[in-house]
Amino acid sequence: MPPAAPLAMPVQALASGSLQARALPSAPPRMAWRRLYMLGGTAALTAVAAWQMWRVLRVDGLGVLEGVLLLLFVFLFAWIAQSFLGAVVGFVLLLSRRPAMLGIDARAPLPSLSLRTGLLMPTYNEDPQRLMSGLQAIYESVRDTDCLDHFDFFILSDTTRTDIAAQEIAEFHALVERTGGQRRLFYRRRADNHERKAGNIAEWVRRFGGAYPAMLILDADSLMTGDTIVRLAAAIESHDDVGLIQSLPCIVNGTSLFARMQQFSGRVYGPVIAHGVAWWHGAESNYWGHNAIIRTQAFAAHAGLPELPGNKPFGGHVLSHDFVEAALMRRGGWALHMVPALRGSYEEGPPSLTDLLVRDRRWCQGNLQHAAVLRARGLHWVSRWHFMIGIGHYFTAPMWAMLMLVGLAIPLEHASLDLQGAAAAFSPVAYWKSLDPQRILWLFVASMGALFAPKLLGYLALLLDPVERRGCGGALRALASILIESVLAALMAPIVMYVQSRGVAEVLAGRDSGWESQRRDDGTLPLSALLKSYGGVTLFGLCTGAVALLISPALAAWMAPVTLGMALAIPIVALTSARAPGQWLRRHQLLSIPEETQVPPILQRAAQLRGRGNTAH
Repeated sequence: MPPAAPLAMPVQALASGSLQARALPSAPPRMAWRRLYMLGGTAALTAVAAWQMWRVLRVDGLGVLEGVLLLLFVFLFAWIAQSFLGAVVGFVLLLSRRPAMLGIDARAPLPSLSLRTGLLMPTYNEDPQRLMSGLQAIYESVRDTDCLDHFDFFILSDTTRTDIAAQEIAEFHALVERTGGQRRLFYRRRADNHERKAGNIAEWVRRFGGAYPAMLILDADSLMTGDTIVRLAAAIESHDDVGLIQSLPCIVNGTSLFARMQQFSGRVYGPVIAHGVAWWHGAESNYWGHNAIIRTQAFAAHAGLPELPGNKPFGGHVLSHDFVEAALMRRGGWALHMVPALRGSYEEGPPSLTDLLVRDRRWCQGNLQHAAVLRARGLHWVSRWHFMIGIGHYFTAPMWAMLMLVGLAIPLEHASLDLQGAAAAFSPVAYWKSLDPQRILWLFVASMGALFAPKLLGYLALLLDPVERRGCGGALRALASILIESVLAALMAPIVMYVQSRGVAEVLAGRDSGWESQRRDDGTLPLSALLKSYGGVTLFGLCTGAVALLISPALAAWMAPVTLGMALAIPIVALTSARAPGQWLRRHQLLSIPEETQVPPILQRAAQLRGRGNTAH
C-alpha cells in the first residue's frame, strides 16, 4: 500500500442536519418545469385513469373489494405512468442529439488532468484471475491515454476464504510484474469486513483518501475505458460543485440465455429510460455503487454511514449504501449527475434468474431498510423520492398479485356459483366486459401501452440509428429479439412476483439476507437445486391452475398468464440458465448488442487475458 494519507470521515446523523444548497451551479436549466412535467404529468394521467376505473367499478356497486382494487390500480398505474413519461423524454433526447452533460463530449480531444484519482476495485470471494485480468485491461487502457501518472489502482479485498485470498496475492504480484505497475497498483485485504462494501470503501478513504481528490468506484466485474475514465476525472475537476458523476454501464459478456436477455434489454431499452431519468433528476441524480467517479472530500465529509437502530434486517449497517451516500452528499450541498450518453462503461449481468433473485433478495432488504433513512432531516425531496421508488419497487410484486386476486374475487362475489353447472360458465373476463366494455378496453390498452412504451420507444430509437441497428442484427432480428425477450420475461414475471413477495414477507418477519459471493459465467444448477428453489412455486402454480380449471375453463384462461409461468418455473429457469440456447441465438444474431459485432478493444483485451497466456502489451 502507499504511504498513509488520512482523511476524516465522520459518521453522519440522520436525526439532525439541513440541506446546504437548494440550487447548484451545475444543475441543468428549468428543472422546476422538468419535474412538473414528470410528477404533474404522472398525477394527471393517474387521475384520469382512476376516474375511468371508478366509473367502471360503480356500475355493479362499490364495496370494500372495489375500494381495494381502485387503490391498487391507482398506485400501479402511477408507477408505470412515470416510467412512460420518462421514456418519452428519453426518446426525444436520443433523437435530438443534445450536447453532452457537464461538457463531457466523447468526440472532443482528451482533456488534460491536474489531480490524482484512485481507482478502487472492491472484491469479495471473486475469481482472482478474472478480477486481475479485468483490472489489467483497465490499467492498460488508462496507460494508452498518456494520463497514467494521474491514477493509482487499488484492489480492496473483503475475501473471507483463505484459499481465494492466497490466489489473490499471487495474481496481484503477477499483475504487477506484467504491467510494471509497482508504483501504481496496490492490494489490501481487510481482516474484518465490517459494513461490507461500504465499510471497505470508507476504510480506504480514512486511511488514504487525503492523497486523492477523486476516487472512481468499480465492481469486480466492471470494465471502463481509459478515455471514459479520463473524461470523468476532467469533468469533476472542472465543476467545483459536483460531488459524483454516475456513468451508465452497458451489460456485456452474457453467455447464457438469461444473461443475453439482460444485456439486450439493457442495451435497447436502457438508454431511453436512463436519458429520461437523468433529464429530470438533474443535479439530484442517484448513485448505483459502481462505475462512478466521486469527489473524495465530499464523500468523506458527508457520506459516513450510521448504524441503523434495532436488530437485523432493518437495523445494523446500511445494506444498499449507495442511495444513502448519494442522499447525504446532496444534503451536504454537492451535485450528483448521471451521464448516460458517455460510452465506455461496462459491467456483467447475473448468468441466471436464480443469481438475479439471490442478489435481489439482498437489495430488497436494503431498500426496505431505507424506510428508516427516509425521514432523515435535511434531505432533498428528490433524494427522498429515490428512497420511495426503491421501497415501492419491492411492494409492486405483492400488489400485482393482490390486484389479480381482487380482480378475481369481485366477479366471484357477484356470481351465483353452484354445483349444478353454473360454475362452468363463470368467466371473470365476461364479468368485467359486462360492466362497461368500451371503457374497460381502453383502460387495458392504456395500461399495456404505458407498460410496454419503453420497449417500443427503445426499438424506434434503434431503428433511427444505423450503427445501433446493425449492431443488434438489423431491424427484423432486433424485432424478433424483442419478441423473444418479452415472451421469456412474461413467463418469468410470475416467478419473480412470487419470490419477491416471499422476500418482502421474510424481511418483514425479521429474516436477514446474508452476504453471498456472486457467480459470473455459469448459471446452471442441478435438478436437486432447481427443485429446492422452485419446487414451491411450481406446486403453487399447478394447484392454482387445477383449481381454476375445475371451477371454469374461462377462469383457468384468466389465470393462465400467471399459473403457466409458475408451473413451468423449473424448465424455464433451466433453459434460460444454460449457455447452449444463448450461444445458438448469438450465432443467429438474436439478442445481439453492438459490443458483440464490433467488440471494443478493452473487452477484447480482458477476454484475451482471462483466457491467457498472460502477456503484457
